[in-house]
Amino acid sequence: MEEFEGRFRSSMRSSVPLLDRITHYIVKRKGKQMRPMFVFLTAKMLADTNDSTYRAAALIELLHTATLVHDDVVDDADKRRGFFSINALWKNKVAVLVGDYLLSRGLLLSVKHKDYDLLEIVSNSVREMSEGELLQMEKARRLDINEEVYFEIIRQKTASLIASCCGCGAASVSNDKALIERMRLFGETVGIAFQIRDDLFDYGTDTGIGKPIGIDIKEKKMTLPLIHALTKGTKEQRKIIINTMKNHNTDPKRVAAVIELVKQLGGLEYATARMNEYRQRAQEMLREYPDNEARRSLSGLVDFVIDRAK
Repeated sequence: MEEFEGRFRSSMRSSVPLLDRITHYIVKRKGKQMRPMFVFLTAKMLADTNDSTYRAAALIELLHTATLVHDDVVDDADKRRGFFSINALWKNKVAVLVGDYLLSRGLLLSVKHKDYDLLEIVSNSVREMSEGELLQMEKARRLDINEEVYFEIIRQKTASLIASCCGCGAASVSNDKALIERMRLFGETVGIAFQIRDDLFDYGTDTGIGKPIGIDIKEKKMTLPLIHALTKGTKEQRKIIINTMKNHNTDPKRVAAVIELVKQLGGLEYATARMNEYRQRAQEMLREYPDNEARRSLSGLVDFVIDRAK
């Protein structure tokens, strides 16, 4: 990871002073960097890491950072991970251009080294993330989402990026298409569990989780605990939930009442059980490979991202 840090910084370097200032700020406020770790551990579990593995991790991180910068513009967010967002400090126009720049650096990094297999995996991920986000926005307007649609949204919107981490990690050390696809599916499985954990945070009481309680309800996002509550509730309870989501989603008391209703109807227990199903499936997929230090670390990383406190 130390070696990767240096390579990642150089992959963002620019001759424009403003860009250099902003990319330096981005590196300084980096998160847990679990996505590059998925790349490295997947590769190391299968073979020795190489230059292609470092480029795969940089490509993923450039893409991920670009999407976060753009997301903050779309969401009009002032903060991310406790730091001011790029758009808060430098305004929307600069933030959009910085996101575009980071994406282009990732594309050029791949093209320069002819990593077309990595580029294909990541490009598919970008397409799916966009489709998932737009599908969620469409469903938020109508509030007609069921569990099947929910899983399709999170598979595209969140799980596809972790899937591409593991697919790229495998592709950096192997040309075996079946193996690469198997590892991509492993990452997708972890990503689905990761998103369900994120859904559960919306019903917690700890304000240190990284997002305000009830933010998904305020944004009319139909999460798994809420969908389960709608299937289990009485006609009157369903009416309260839908009415709050449609017309009173900014009223703290009404949002708190919906959170309490979801808890009473077993939404949190159901979502936790489904999350653990995907965790178990991911761990079983790992056990298909020879036991080594990287596999054990990858198994620990799966548990970390699902058990994380924020």
